[in-house]
Amino acid sequence: MQLRHAFQTAPSPAGAIQYGNNPQAGRYADAGDEKIYYELYGQGEPLVVLHGGNLGSTYEMAGFIDKLSESYQVIAISTRGHGKSEIGSVPFTLEQRANDALAVINAVTKENVTVLGFSDGAYSGYMLAGMYPDRVKKLVAIGAGEMRPGPSTFNLTSESVFSLDRPYWEQQLTLMPEPHRADEFFAKMSDFYNQLTASKELFHSIQCPVLVVVGERDQNAHLSTVIAAYYMIPNSQLAIIPNTTHTVFLENFPAVWASINPFLEEEGERIAHSSG
Repeated sequence: MQLRHAFQTAPSPAGAIQYGNNPQAGRYADAGDEKIYYELYGQGEPLVVLHGGNLGSTYEMAGFIDKLSESYQVIAISTRGHGKSEIGSVPFTLEQRANDALAVINAVTKENVTVLGFSDGAYSGYMLAGMYPDRVKKLVAIGAGEMRPGPSTFNLTSESVFSLDRPYWEQQLTLMPEPHRADEFFAKMSDFYNQLTASKELFHSIQCPVLVVVGERDQNAHLSTVIAAYYMIPNSQLAIIPNTTHTVFLENFPAVWASINPFLEEEGERIAHSSG
């Protein structure tokens, strides 16, 4: 399988594990109105990986899964409507995404977990940690800052999204359980993004240690919004990777890994900074 997307346009290397479409590692968890697809890699403490939304997929997280599976049991989740996960029947919400992730976690382990999320997946990680503090012991949130509905709106359609990367979406349609619902999926994603809110109430609810990572030139989660989130999360650390954009870990993975790995290995909790 050659997988492309707007974030990483080169075909996957020959022989690379096709994360998100690997029958040897794939499972399904019942999330109520639909089934969520996930894959398991490695052994050790459980660590959940949540990819980006819309143009994101489990495969974009390949570098993390490769490294993390050396020391952890990696639970790589395909977000509702992405890859092999079903779309379901209800509107997309951040709470729903957290509950989808929890359904997978409960299917795999009774332990509390570490979560690493990018963009859409980072917002899901924030909500998961806030709603279920007894299940999340650490969170790495990449490219996700303070967010409120604003004057600009999303109006995603098959035509507009396919124009960004047709080979990727043609490939994604082969994975989707219900490809005929693609337009419905884009409409649900538009509604989700137009209503997405991540503010003081959510950030103050997060009890676990959080590492917030952002590219200095992130065009989606602007640096000022990420720094604002950092100050609102009681027990947080901040890593700014110079001269990178939203896809910071695809642009400079060594720098991102050098920031994340010490945080994952830390024992205990830091002294909380004053949050605003």
